[in-house]
Amino acid sequence: MDNLFEGVIDFNNNEYKKYSELFKKIAEGQKPHTLFIGCSDSRVVPTLITKTLPGELFVVRNIANLVPPYRNVVEYLATTSAIEYAINILKVKNIVVCGHSNCGGCRALYMADDDLKNIPHTKKWLELAENAKKIVSGYMLKAAGEGERLTEKQIALLTERENIKEQIKHLHSYPYIQSKLENDEISIYGWHYDIETGEVHNYSFNKDIFEKIN
Repeated sequence: MDNLFEGVIDFNNNEYKKYSELFKKIAEGQKPHTLFIGCSDSRVVPTLITKTLPGELFVVRNIANLVPPYRNVVEYLATTSAIEYAINILKVKNIVVCGHSNCGGCRALYMADDDLKNIPHTKKWLELAENAKKIVSGYMLKAAGEGERLTEKQIALLTERENIKEQIKHLHSYPYIQSKLENDEISIYGWHYDIETGEVHNYSFNKDIFEKIN
């Protein structure tokens, strides 16, 4: 913990002073332009990837950057309520669903039940990505039919990207998001971040491919 305490001290003495005017400006309220839905993975830092300052991103992070389909129920809904707040109260103009390479959540989709017995809540949560796994399984069967075999790395990449697309589909189930999309009041993006190279690929809805952001 010592490095965390030292980090706080360094922030107060250096970074805070560097942006002191900005902090004073946003101290009484926020007006972020983008809702960033990312993975809880410690290697994924939204503000670092996007070079954004405090006040620009409203960030939701969970295992495998998942979005539960919209439902109106009486229970605790962390991700759903954060989305609701960002759209209806903060009036963000963009939503980014950002997945990443070497995603443990996506990898867990292929694990045996016995391997997940100690994380039952995580196992249940990952059901939200099950359709991505089904799509990739189809790719694997197609490759096998052509006498080829996808590598573990190829399967991982396909799963991560299909998962991003699946969660974007879930966003469309939110009535207030769908309404804003129809009125061109909001834009949705799907990103895949490569931890090793630092590259980010943006999903093209027209081409159905991920293209490197240059």
